Amino acid sequence: MTAALLALILLAWLWLFFRRGDFWADGERLAPASLEAHPSVAVVVPARDEAACVGASIGSLLAQDYAGPLSVVLVDDGSTDDTAAIARALPGAERLAVRAAGPRPEGWAGKLWAVAEGVGASDSEWLLLTDADIVHDPAHLSALMAKAERSGADLVSEMVELNCRSLAERALVPAFVYLFALLYPFAWVNDPEKPTAAAAGGTMLVRRAALERLGGIAAIRGALIDDVALARALKPTGRIWLGHSQLARSIRPYPHFADIWRMIARSAYVQLDHSPLWLALSVAGLFLLFLAPPLAVLCGAGLARLFGLAAWALMAVSFLPTLRRYRLTPAWAPWLPPIVLFYMAATLGSACNHHFGHGVVWKRRSYRDRP
Repeated sequence: MTAALLALILLAWLWLFFRRGDFWADGERLAPASLEAHPSVAVVVPARDEAACVGASIGSLLAQDYAGPLSVVLVDDGSTDDTAAIARALPGAERLAVRAAGPRPEGWAGKLWAVAEGVGASDSEWLLLTDADIVHDPAHLSALMAKAERSGADLVSEMVELNCRSLAERALVPAFVYLFALLYPFAWVNDPEKPTAAAAGGTMLVRRAALERLGGIAAIRGALIDDVALARALKPTGRIWLGHSQLARSIRPYPHFADIWRMIARSAYVQLDHSPLWLALSVAGLFLLFLAPPLAVLCGAGLARLFGLAAWALMAVSFLPTLRRYRLTPAWAPWLPPIVLFYMAATLGSACNHHFGHGVVWKRRSYRDRP
């Protein structure tokens, strides 16, 4: 690789670091907050074979300190385990409605059909769409509502803290959050003047009136990446906000590298619209940004090595706030290039699954075409 190419890569990293919405920074996190008004809220939780997580998740929702009208709707999406029974036996279950999802109509993604069933089960002013593997601090809903009240947003969403205990999780999970923020800088998402739109499906507080303006969940019924699809649909007509959560966390474990590979392969090629051109451009871009600098340091000489070292250092520095958020040692920062190589390989695997007809199976559903 030439010194000129490495100089361009360094310039690209300088632009990313200083001009791409501070994607790497820690950003705003919601703290417990008081409310002037307490509108009605329905929490909708689609669940499919979540016996290991549903008790902690639904229990934390039933224990919210929210002073307004609050109901929780668990939509059992064809579970074959004790998901529904565990939820019904929880303390405070008088505020819980458990309903089975009906037959999925043609053109609907499975999760979104379950969400639509739950949304239709209440007439609350606000909807909290969350997953059955998320545990919420008692003050979480109040903090979300306070943010919506102060900002006038139609959608308040948070990237919940993900499990980061196993070696695979420590190596790969922070990079997942980092790359998501690189793709969708939170500051740009929150800027009404910029078109960037995204949300994180673990926590999405949505104003019902705004959702109904779209035509309800049906407006995104076929989306496999439903959180981003909802944010894109809502932003043209209202405000949205996305941040990192300190009041909610996922308890779903990914103990092995293969578990995270399957999670990426399920949706990575969908993110690229099943386009071989976008795949090629993405792989080339990731190679140049993340792999070329350390290769220049290890194999290059002169200015090429110097520019590569500077780009690698800037890359590592940009990764530090994410590592700090997950309470991991800064020693992981220089290892971002091989971690990104894993994500590149899983994305290529996702494309191969699609083009060779080998659908990813997730919770007994094939993701070759629709979940």
